[in-house]
Amino acid sequence: MLVRHLSYFVTLARERHFARAAEACHVAQPTLSAAIRTLEDVLKVRLVERDHRFVGLTPEGEKLLAWSRRILADYNSLRDDLNGLRRGLTGVLRLGVIPSAMPAISLLTSRFSAAHPKASVEIQSLTSRAIERALHAFEIDGGVTYLDNEPLENVRLTPLYRERYVFVVNHRHRFADRGAIAWAEAAAERLCLLGGDMQNRRIMDKLAASIGVTMKPSIVSNSFLGVCSHLRHGEWASIVPHNFFYVFGAAPDLARLDLVDPVHTQAIGLVLADRDPPSPMAGALLAALKGIDIDAELNAAMKPIR
Repeated sequence: MLVRHLSYFVTLARERHFARAAEACHVAQPTLSAAIRTLEDVLKVRLVERDHRFVGLTPEGEKLLAWSRRILADYNSLRDDLNGLRRGLTGVLRLGVIPSAMPAISLLTSRFSAAHPKASVEIQSLTSRAIERALHAFEIDGGVTYLDNEPLENVRLTPLYRERYVFVVNHRHRFADRGAIAWAEAAAERLCLLGGDMQNRRIMDKLAASIGVTMKPSIVSNSFLGVCSHLRHGEWASIVPHNFFYVFGAAPDLARLDLVDPVHTQAIGLVLADRDPPSPMAGALLAALKGIDIDAELNAAMKPIR
C-alpha cells in the first residue's frame, strides 16, 4: 500500500493539481487526498502546501519526491526482473534521444527488440539537458546523447559512434560538385540550422567561434524535419550530422560536402543512471549492444559523397 501512496504523491507533484492527479491515477480525489494525508501521518511531516488547492511541496515534500522516484523505480525494476525470470523480459524500454542521434537509433533498438521480442520501446526526442533531468527523475531508462561537449553527471557512459558534420545543399547549388568546404565558407552561406537550445547547435557555434566565425542562420528550427524541408526547397543550405543520410539515403536532389578547416568529430553514446544493479531494461539494452560497431554500419549505409 505504501508503494501506491508514493505513486499518488509523485503524480500529484507532477500534475500540481489534486483533481488532475486523481484522474491520472484512476481514483477519486478523496482517495488520493487520503493517501497523501496517510503519508504525512506515517512520516510525521507536512508534505504538501494547501490553500483549498495544491500550492506546492514543502521542503520535506521535495525530499520525499526524490526518494519516491527512486523507490518506485526500484520497485518496478524488481517486478520486471522477477517477471522476466518466468516469461522473458516484458514492459517498456524508455529512451531519450537527442535529435541529431535519431537517424541512428534503430541500430540500437533493433538489437534490443531481437533479443527481447516481448518488450516494447518508447523513444522521446529530448535535448541533452532534458535527458539528464529525465534520468535523474527515473522517467527514462537510458539516453543517447553527446559525451564530450557538456558531459552529464552521475551517469554511466557507453560510447556508440563518432558524429561528424557535413554541409548539405540542393544539387543546383554552385558548391554541389565540390567534395569539401571550409567551415568559414560554409558559415557565410544562407543557412537553416537547429536552434540554440540544442547542443548540436551549441557545438557548431563553439567550433565556429574558435576560428573567428559567427553562425548567423536565416532560419532556425527545433526539428531536423524543418531543416530538411528547407534543404529540399533549394534556397537554403545546412550543416547536419553525417547520420542524417542514413535515413534520407542518396537524396538525388541534395549534395553533401565534407566540412574541413577544421575537421571535427564528437562522441555520441548511451548514458544510464549510475545505479547498481541497473534496471532490467537498462541491463538488457547494454547486453544487446555488446560488440556493436555503429560507425561501421553508418559508413556502410552511406553512399559516396557527390
